[in-house]
Amino acid sequence: IPRGFHLSTQSIQHLTGTLVLSVFTAVLGFFQYGYSLGVINAPQRATGLHSPSLVRGALGLVCPQGPSTLTLYWSLSVSIFAIGGMISSFTVGWVGDKLGRVKAMLAVNVLSIIGNLLMGLAKFGPSHILIIAGRAITGLYCGLSSGLVPMYVGEISPTALRGALGTLHQLAIVTGILLSQVLGLDFLLGNDDMWPLLLGLSGAAALLQFFLLLLCPESPRYLYIKLGKVEEAKKSLKRLRGDCDPTKEITEMEKEKQEAASEKKVSIRKLFSSSSYRQPIIVALMVQISQQFSGINAVILYITGRRSLFIAGLIGMLASAVAMTVGLVLLGTFAWMSYVSMVAIFLFVIFFEVGPGPIPWFIVAELFSQGPRPAAIAIAGFCNWTCNFIIGMCFQYIADLCGPYVFTIFAVLLLGFILFAHFKVPETKGKSFEEISAAFRRKRRSAIKGHKAATELEDLRGSEEA
Repeated sequence: IPRGFHLSTQSIQHLTGTLVLSVFTAVLGFFQYGYSLGVINAPQRATGLHSPSLVRGALGLVCPQGPSTLTLYWSLSVSIFAIGGMISSFTVGWVGDKLGRVKAMLAVNVLSIIGNLLMGLAKFGPSHILIIAGRAITGLYCGLSSGLVPMYVGEISPTALRGALGTLHQLAIVTGILLSQVLGLDFLLGNDDMWPLLLGLSGAAALLQFFLLLLCPESPRYLYIKLGKVEEAKKSLKRLRGDCDPTKEITEMEKEKQEAASEKKVSIRKLFSSSSYRQPIIVALMVQISQQFSGINAVILYITGRRSLFIAGLIGMLASAVAMTVGLVLLGTFAWMSYVSMVAIFLFVIFFEVGPGPIPWFIVAELFSQGPRPAAIAIAGFCNWTCNFIIGMCFQYIADLCGPYVFTIFAVLLLGFILFAHFKVPETKGKSFEEISAAFRRKRRSAIKGHKAATELEDLRGSEEA
């Protein structure tokens, strides 16, 4: 069970074998995402990606040997993965609604299999083209998967377990990163002969997920609210919940369906133009930005409550970033400062896993009802991938420019994210989708009343002066 979560007896009753299988199968998509993030470092070491020999050889590029050119090519080879994710993240809502959650995850696995196959066969063709194309296609898969998985897991999870099961996304990511680093050791697959196999190995996870998805039920919320298939939704809910009475969840779905029926189809443009969605979408985007611009991917690449964990994680990361900076600045003066930096890096990652890592992925699905949810997940995913690309593309240049002070930038950003989270991010633990939406509506009405009161006061003062 993820740390920080206490499960009651009633919660454990909801934890059926089918639910466990469905969640495990879905988060295999995030395992592939984590593997793809971490695996690129092993071929870098095995073949010397920062050296001119690999730029000319393994990637087949002929270029000047200046450090700026080499940095550019290396940054592009890393960031093409994020570009694929940026492009495909916009189609998450359409694919999820058109095919259904399970069939959509089945279909997009084809992209993962193709991308990993291209990288696995890199030595048998123009390796630079196959690696870059494989990374791009794998990025397309991960962009879709990173939206579909939290959407599916959030919809099939009972309210009491939604937070606990939601953190498994991040567990899958770090497991993928860890496995890629272990397999990337020189005496395993991280050598000149085996690195193409290492790059393409997550295709095995894609095949496993493909066959396991055939055993998973469709989201009952999707069946009931989107398709209106009441009996099929009840059957799906029965498989997921076992002998538990589904009446309460069906009633909740009916309320959400009625609300969705009264709403027009929500486009990405409307998320920003409508006052009903503006506050939730700003929160959704900011938690994604804070996840990426916290600095965690710079480190990787080169419960009691969602809100409390998120803020606590950001504060811990801020302190760790300051400690890293101090350690790097004083490294030349005091040799033992290397240990300070090392401990700070470990703490930085630990605090990231407490809140900023897992929470942005599933809180977006919680902030919106069935109608706007696909569009919101799409734009939030695009925001996350865009920030991922910016960090992957720019960090090496920033690090060269700022030297040991590079993490002060992240420290300043983290301070801003902490303040935003404290004042704007709501607590969603144990609340239904309707209750969360109602909380935003109350805040909006309070803000409107406050604005009207202020306007009336100004008018009254103006009248008295007149």
